[in-house]
Amino acid sequence: MGLFGSQFANVIEWNPTDEKILFWKWKDSEIKKGSRLIVRPGQDAIFLYNGKVEGIFRDEGSFDVESEIIPFLSSLKGFRFGFASGIRAEILFVNTREITEKWGTRNAINIPTPGLPGGMPIRAFGTFTVRISDEQVLIDRVAGIKDEFSMDEVKTRVIASLDQLLMKHIANEGKDIFHLQASADAISRGIAEDLDFEMEKIGISVTDFAIASVSYPEEIQEIAAKAASQSLIGDVGLYQQVAMADSLTTEGSAAGNMAGMGIGMAMGQQMAGTFGHGSTAQGTAGQRFCPNCGAKVGTSRFCPECGTKLS
Repeated sequence: MGLFGSQFANVIEWNPTDEKILFWKWKDSEIKKGSRLIVRPGQDAIFLYNGKVEGIFRDEGSFDVESEIIPFLSSLKGFRFGFASGIRAEILFVNTREITEKWGTRNAINIPTPGLPGGMPIRAFGTFTVRISDEQVLIDRVAGIKDEFSMDEVKTRVIASLDQLLMKHIANEGKDIFHLQASADAISRGIAEDLDFEMEKIGISVTDFAIASVSYPEEIQEIAAKAASQSLIGDVGLYQQVAMADSLTTEGSAAGNMAGMGIGMAMGQQMAGTFGHGSTAQGTAGQRFCPNCGAKVGTSRFCPECGTKLS
C-alpha cells in the first residue's frame, strides 16, 4: 500500500475534549486517497516523516491532502511523495493557546529569617501561564517519545523546582518576612524568569507567574496580630516583654516556646525599625526602653539593666 490507499479516506483532525492538552499525535497505518486535514482555531498541524518535520500548517481550515498538502510538503523540502512508496506519515496537532494552571506548595517551606534558627514556615498559592514557544524543540525533547502531553506533566515539572525558587526570590525581595504579599509582584517576576529559562529546554515558555496568597501557621498569625496591635501604641519594648512572657506561660513544647520567643523578638525588632525612632523603642508618654531587654532607660546612653549602648 502506498501513501494513498484505495479505500476509506481519512479525516485527519484533533477535536480535544481537554483544553489543557498541549499536543496530540495522529497515527494511522496510512493516509488514504481523498483524505482531508482539518486545522481548528488555536491549533497547528505538523507533518512528520521518520520523526522529522516536513511541514507546519498554521492556518485554520479544511484541506485536501492529495491536492493541497502533498504538493506543499514536496515544494518545501524537495521530497517527492509517491503513491506506491509505502510511506507512513504522522501528524502532530499542537495547542497554540496560552494555558493557565494553579500551583501550590506541597508542604510548608522554611524561609531563612533572623532570630528563627529553623526559618519561617510558609505556604503559598497562585497561578502560572505557559504556551508552546518552539515546536521543533518540543518534538525533539518530548513528542518523539509521547503521543500526548498535558499541563499535568508541565505542572509536575514546575512544582518540582518551586520550593527552591520561592526560597531564593523571597530571600532576594522579601525584605519584610511578615508581609510577603507586599513583595509578591517582584518575587513572582523573578520566579517567572527562572521557570521560563528551565521550561525553554522543552520548547515551552512561561509567560506569567503570580502569587495569589501567602499563609503563615496559625500561631504565627496570632503573634502577628499582637505585634500589630502593640505597634499602634508604639511600645515595642513592652511587646517584646509580653511576647516572652506569653511564650513561657503558654502550654506546649520547649521548642514551640522558643520558636514563639524568636518570632516575637523578630517581629518586635521589625516593628521598631518601622514605627520607632532609632534603635531604642519609645512609648506614647515619651519614655525610652532598651531594645535588647525592654528595661526603661530614660535619657541614659547605656541600658542600666543589660548595658546595651543606646542611640
